[in-house]
Amino acid sequence: MKTAAIPSVRVEPSFRAELEAVLADGETLSEFVEASVRASGERRRVHAEFVARGLRSRDEARRTGDYVDADVVLEGLQRKLDAARARLATKGK
Repeated sequence: MKTAAIPSVRVEPSFRAELEAVLADGETLSEFVEASVRASGERRRVHAEFVARGLRSRDEARRTGDYVDADVVLEGLQRKLDAARARLATKGK
């Protein structure tokens, strides 16, 4: 399969220097840019899927009238957080 190029981006020399300063040993600026673009694209895809799931859930709740009270959800999340903190506290001892 033939490869394609990502358009070059003009930046201030100081910004380029900042980026070059954080490159891993042997890593090129091109590799860094490609990895960054891939990661950003993945974050956007995951975010779009999250929003789509939320909208489907909202529509289903409206359709069925089956809602969960926010206090119930928050209590459940708090229990999970407390349990996770307790596990971490016992690991650290």
